[in-house]
Formats: sequence, structure tokens, C-alpha cells
Amino acid sequence: MRVRPVLSAAVLGGGLLCLGHPAGAALGDAVIVTDVVEYRCTTLATADTQDIRVRVTLTMPTDARPGEQFEIGWTGVYADGDELRAPFDGLPADTKAYAYAGISDKPGLTSATGVGTIDVAGGEATVPLPTERVPLKTQASTAGTATVRPAALNFGTTPQDRVIDCEVQNRAALTPYTLTIGSVSPSTTPSSTPSTTPSSTPSSSPSSTPISTVTETATETETATNPDGTVTRIPTGGAATGGGGETGPDARLLILTGLLLTATAAAGGLLLRRRNPSTRDSPIR
Repeated sequence: MRVRPVLSAAVLGGGLLCLGHPAGAALGDAVIVTDVVEYRCTTLATADTQDIRVRVTLTMPTDARPGEQFEIGWTGVYADGDELRAPFDGLPADTKAYAYAGISDKPGLTSATGVGTIDVAGGEATVPLPTERVPLKTQASTAGTATVRPAALNFGTTPQDRVIDCEVQNRAALTPYTLTIGSVSPSTTPSSTPSTTPSSTPSSSPSSTPISTVTETATETETATNPDGTVTRIPTGGAATGGGGETGPDARLLILTGLLLTATAAAGGLLLRRRNPSTRDSPIR
């Protein structure tokens, strides 16, 4: 039985080898899965085949959501010197590596794919693998979970114009990893922004100014002759005003009473003088 070496998370960049079972390890907020993948590679022009082994590390996203594109990280290094060699006439100058991840247990989601740049390989030289992490991109339409494993690794100028195809031979032995696709994220941009400016500005001046109207009512007056011969104007239906508008009713009554008393005293004095004629010629003592 083959014992598959595993590269720990701490030495992924250096490509150090160790023996053991495939494992997953935490790296920040993401979780990585490292497996030794056995490939059978076929040169399409000649049908020649080669068996190679590549230590593949997958990094699962932690924020995958339906309706949004997400990435699964792919990193690969050759294991135990089992390297891929270029055809006799070499590879085209713009050859790239196309890495895949197989996704199952999620309807409508079957794979993720990414492209990595490589150096040009001459005839029968080792075909280099991408030195940087390759983002495998895909998108799910609904939330849920899926199972992810390493898949094909191809070389060519485009995904359709391939020179070498490498297919997985030990898929059942690879460590499955669960990809979680969360619920739809809330939108950060409101659909509409309320206007802060009122549609109309009220006028600061009233449309009409109330006018204070003073109504003067004409008063009909009657005249009355006082005992002393003076004439007093009396408003119709009212009392004699005597002293005018500034004299109240009580003062007018006193004035009238005084006039009556004065007239009575004067009349009495005249009457007494007429009854005692002797007093007219008598000297005053």
C-alpha cells in the first residue's frame, strides 16, 4: 500500500516533504487541504502518456455566498521527483497551466477553474508548475454545502487549445472537504436616497395682512335748555352730557343740582325784597 506524504501548513511555500495522511489545517480565516494527487498526463499530439504526482493544497473560502463569485485557492508542487516533461518539440511560448477542483453534492455546481502562468519548457524539459497561488473561480446560485476535491490539471495556450491533459487517477483516495455557501449578504447601498431639500420653500411673508378697522358710529343728539339759559346736547336715548365727553354722569347731576339751587335762592331773594319795601331805602347797617 502506498504511503502518501503530506506537507504541513507551516512549510507549504518551501515544498518540504513528510510522511502521513492528508490533512486540513487552519490558515487565518481559511482552511487548507493538502493531498498528493496521482495524474496520468497525455500529450494530445502524440498520445504519449506519463504518470506524475503533485502535492495539491486547496484553500477553502470562508465567505462564499450564492449569486457571488468566490475563489478556492490552488497550490501545487511535484512530489518525489515525479515530474511532467514537455514533448520532444517543447511547449508553445504562451503555454499556461489550467487547474481545476471537482465539486459534488451541490446541484448546479460541478467545478471551479483557474489559470496560472508558467515558464516556457523546452523539448523534454520539466514542465514547471505555477509558483503563485492559483484562484479557482466559481459561483453558486443557492446556499448550502458542497464537497470539494482536486481535479484535472491541463497545459496549453487556452482551455480549448491544450497540449497536455492530466487526469486524476486516485480521486476516491483524496480527502474531501466541505465547502459552505452562506446566505445572501444584505445590500450596503440603499435603493433610494431621501432628499434632504424640501420640494418647496414656504414664504416667510403671509399672503395677506389683516387690517385693523375702526368703525365710528354717528350719534344723533337732542338739545335741552338748562334753567340758567344754557343749552346742553343730549345723545338720543341718553342723559345730558353737560360737561362734554370727559365729564361723567355723576358730575353732570351735581352741576345741574347746583344750578337749580342757585336759581331757587335767587328767586326767593327777589320775592323777599318785594314784600318788604321799607328795606329798599334803609341804609345798610
